[in-house]
Amino acid sequence: MKFSELVEKLSVANQAALTSHSGSEVEISGVAAVDNATSGTLSYIEGGKFASQVKTTGASALILPKDETLQKQAIDRGIAWIEAADPRLIFAQAIALFYQPFKPAPDHHPTAVIDPTAKIGSAVAIGAHVVIQAGVTIGDHVCIHPNVVIYPGAQIGDRTVLHANCVIHEHSRIGSDCVIHAGAVIGSEGFGFVPTRDGWFKMEQSGYTVLEDGVEVGCNSAIDRPAVGETRVGRNTKLDNMVHIAHGCQIGEGCAFAAQVGLAGGVTIGKRVFLGGQSGVSNNLVVGDGVKAGAKAGIVTHIKPRKTVSGHPAVDHALFLKVAAIYKRLPEMYQVLRRSRREETEE
Repeated sequence: MKFSELVEKLSVANQAALTSHSGSEVEISGVAAVDNATSGTLSYIEGGKFASQVKTTGASALILPKDETLQKQAIDRGIAWIEAADPRLIFAQAIALFYQPFKPAPDHHPTAVIDPTAKIGSAVAIGAHVVIQAGVTIGDHVCIHPNVVIYPGAQIGDRTVLHANCVIHEHSRIGSDCVIHAGAVIGSEGFGFVPTRDGWFKMEQSGYTVLEDGVEVGCNSAIDRPAVGETRVGRNTKLDNMVHIAHGCQIGEGCAFAAQVGLAGGVTIGKRVFLGGQSGVSNNLVVGDGVKAGAKAGIVTHIKPRKTVSGHPAVDHALFLKVAAIYKRLPEMYQVLRRSRREETEE
């Protein structure tokens, strides 16, 4: 599409006119990373520290912040540009104009096994070898890819996408506009065993799992149901691949957990919490609204709202940086200590 048409569509998406410069007739055929961009593609730059990339990129158009220096560099190179307060967001919207994920046509594959008591909405796509058991309710425009298994009594909201080989356990409730990626398991049994003199007594997990609207669950993640009550993931929360949410956890809205995050049982997570990759939270802890935890953070105490923590055990990020600086000097400090002790002995 022409650059001018692209700007118009992005302005509509943002409900506000976007400032742009030149290149109205330039043809934009796709999007690309700034260091791999070629003629005819659109890319973006987030700030002044990436100024050198304006001088080297092959892109025909850029999304730039409100930065006169960057914009002048683009003009000097004959690159059309769009001004944006958040270039990355506008770039994400641009990708959606050029790429649409695969979505099969609404149809029921003949190999699918659907219990006659299941209630299936309109325009639902059901792929090969899908199993939908008794009492399941599926909303309108749902897409179910091959080999998905939905256990009895589960509920799936409108426009939700279930990717291949995911499993939805009994009585799980998944809201509208959710995405469950390949291999994920929703509502699996929580890890409930009671120690006895004769070994472990299995505590049946009779509760259920709830995903509110707009939740996205990454590949091979697991969200367990509890012995009683519910495990709940709040609206618009996003989970990366291989995330584990244990039984009875309560997660607020708008959170983001990177890959391999693990929550023990009974954890309460506030709103808009970010947990870095491989971080973990011990059982029954409370993590307040707006908390950010660095990669591999080990959270073993309650965390107050809007704190940033790092390390294992997790401490305030500023303290973690001081400790990390000292850690690198430990060999030197040890040698000083040895010399000091040797001198004391000689005296």
